Amino acid sequence: MGPHPAVADVRRVVREALADVSAGGLVLAACSGGADSLALAAALGFVAPRLGLKGGLVTVDHQLQAGAHERALAVAAMAPGLGLDTGEVLTVQVGDVGGPEAAARDARYAALAEAADRAGAVAVLLGHTRDDQAETVLLGLARGSGPRSLSGMAPVQGRYRRPFLGLGRATTVAACAALGLDVWDDPHNDDPRFTRVRVRKQVIPHLEAELGPGVADALARTAELAREDADALDQWAESALQDCALSDIDGQVALAVQGLEGLPDAVRRRVLRRAAIAAGAPPGALGAVHVRALDRLITHWNGQKGVDLPGGLTAIRRYGTLILAISPIP
Repeated sequence: MGPHPAVADVRRVVREALADVSAGGLVLAACSGGADSLALAAALGFVAPRLGLKGGLVTVDHQLQAGAHERALAVAAMAPGLGLDTGEVLTVQVGDVGGPEAAARDARYAALAEAADRAGAVAVLLGHTRDDQAETVLLGLARGSGPRSLSGMAPVQGRYRRPFLGLGRATTVAACAALGLDVWDDPHNDDPRFTRVRVRKQVIPHLEAELGPGVADALARTAELAREDADALDQWAESALQDCALSDIDGQVALAVQGLEGLPDAVRRRVLRRAAIAAGAPPGALGAVHVRALDRLITHWNGQKGVDLPGGLTAIRRYGTLILAISPIP
């Protein structure tokens, strides 16, 4: 008799996610002790030795709740029982930049990156599910962030891999129950102070009540389609940037206006954003309003003055060339 269907599902997607990893490599699972990440760690513990890989568990102590460190130690101690070679607690200091959710996420990813570098891990698995993807799409839609934000989380992003994006949260919960794993329910996951919790507990259930079931699945499919389109546009923009570039010396970027004029809006604005970042504009501070102002130097040129951009950057148009550099431009 084979494993429970939910257990088979989580093992299958983890095996598929690691199919290209060479034997002997170390793969880490980020595990909070919740159902999603615990099912992920258990699946890695089963799959890794069968693929000739080493598996490890890392858990992050954000130091935001009473008893957090003890909980993290307990999660790390589960590693051997899950079939994993190592278990480690990563203790972080959470700042306040961008709000509590963003600050905790930044601290967590920084700790995971440092741990992966130190251990020589070839991949870090994250337990985001289809439900998390749906929440991410809704949050991006509410912010008006454009197609890249609507594309949600990528299955593979550098060293990070998200095998569960095609699985619902109900599957991970069922897998943990079938395996007899002791799941920890983080109280922050029910705290309505957090935007994502309100989306999960109020917005999506309301949408499904009004529109019918399957909203989360539809949003996840939307993310996949949006990602395919955004990836194609990004590739086009990167090629166009190379074609238009005249110089990139000491932080100054110069682009041929003639090469930019014939591009579709979506591609041209991607080119301009890349050029501004290459010239020194901080990506997090460079907003759509800045890119559109830059775009008007191409599409609505009337001899106007330059455009000021974040990072002390200025963009001007001279004799058919768009120049981006730190002020003042000689």
